[in-house]
Amino acid sequence: MTEIKLHNTLKRRKEVFQPIDPENVRMYVCGPTVYDRAHIGNARPVVVFDVLYRLLREVYGAEKVTYVRNFTDVDDKINTRAAESGRSIGEITAETTQWYLDDMGALGAKEPNHMPRATQYIAEMITMIEKLITDGFAYAHDGHVLFRVRKYDDYGKLSGRSVDDMIAGARVEVASYKEDPMDFVLWKPSDNNIPGWDSPWGRGRPGWHIECSAMSYELLGAHFDIHGGGNDLMFPHHENEIAQSCCANGGQHMANYWLHNEMLQVEGKKMSKSLGNFFTVRDLLDGHDGNPGVPGEVIRFVFLSTHYGKPMDWTAKKAAEAEVTLRKWRGLVEGSEPIGVDQHVLDAVADDLNTAGALARLHAMAKEIAANPQKDCFYEKGVFLGSAQLLGLLTDELADWVQAGDVDLGALADKLAALRAAAMESKDFAPVDALKSALLEAGVEVRMSKAGVELSPAAGFDESKLAGLLD
Repeated sequence: MTEIKLHNTLKRRKEVFQPIDPENVRMYVCGPTVYDRAHIGNARPVVVFDVLYRLLREVYGAEKVTYVRNFTDVDDKINTRAAESGRSIGEITAETTQWYLDDMGALGAKEPNHMPRATQYIAEMITMIEKLITDGFAYAHDGHVLFRVRKYDDYGKLSGRSVDDMIAGARVEVASYKEDPMDFVLWKPSDNNIPGWDSPWGRGRPGWHIECSAMSYELLGAHFDIHGGGNDLMFPHHENEIAQSCCANGGQHMANYWLHNEMLQVEGKKMSKSLGNFFTVRDLLDGHDGNPGVPGEVIRFVFLSTHYGKPMDWTAKKAAEAEVTLRKWRGLVEGSEPIGVDQHVLDAVADDLNTAGALARLHAMAKEIAANPQKDCFYEKGVFLGSAQLLGLLTDELADWVQAGDVDLGALADKLAALRAAAMESKDFAPVDALKSALLEAGVEVRMSKAGVELSPAAGFDESKLAGLLD
């Protein structure tokens, strides 16, 4: 069996992955708060952990892997959006949840086995909070319930901070209902204008952190294999999850392996509305600010080109290069069926999700196949396709954007070849140059050699610009 290695944030080193039960491999990833469109930074962990999900399914078997990713559908941001828009909270969360699923699906992400919504698990959260109070790890005051951070000796182990350092270096809310500034909210009161549920402490709603602890416990158990998310969640969210889960469930572990992806930049700068480089996944897919839309498969390829543990820089140049590559690869395997996975690709992905290394291997495989056009490469193409699909690339679900439509590029290549042959006699190359310029303007890559003329769609391919070129 292929050995998987993952960088465990909790241990600060790469470790061999050993599941608690190889027949029941379990992973939890923190999902979105559904109040608006997901921006491209939100999409990075989705793609990262989708690759890990695919890897686990490949190694252990699809039926032996359980992947949970939640939706936070009770939150003050949602309440604010409802108040501003005059729409109901339920209407907003239903709409934005579907937006999220549609946008992540457009990037080729498989849907997890379970996608729980926080509002479906309020009773389980209340039960967990009651247990924490009974065991002395939490207390109620003025309609709030707080977790006693100093009662959990390992608090700060994930992020590598001491409680005293956190107080000194962080903006910690000081409130009359807190025994200690570091104590965090498990339950808070709700007035009549915001969502609330009956509880032993009055009408209220859960704090953010308790949601994931309750949902992961119910769906994966007290102790499971992998917990993931962006590194912005390491503290306080994941730190608080560990504390309350371990204390509520009487264990020393919540998850054995903690994985965190680094953040995303745009053209070398932090994404920010003030810099004008903030955009959503849907902005990219549909086009924005005069820029054409970027296919979801292209977005995914760019994401995979950088290791998840490093900051990723989204650039228009990378997207254009990815589009050219994917068009070539799809042309290369047209009509092929996936046949297994290349061991070098599998080993790269298994080595802490080295997707950049896997792509490098795919480039080499594609080059070798293309260099032997006369050879029957049925098997090689099938393995290449299966290997790309391990990364979620070259799948049927993401194929629509490369359809050539009604324009016959082969016929255009023949026309250009005929014009070139005539120009060799007449020495008038103007017709050749005109057609070649029109093809380049339409985003067609033109390769002319002694062997003939070859045309293929490239970055920015626009079929509508080819109209009339065969007349």
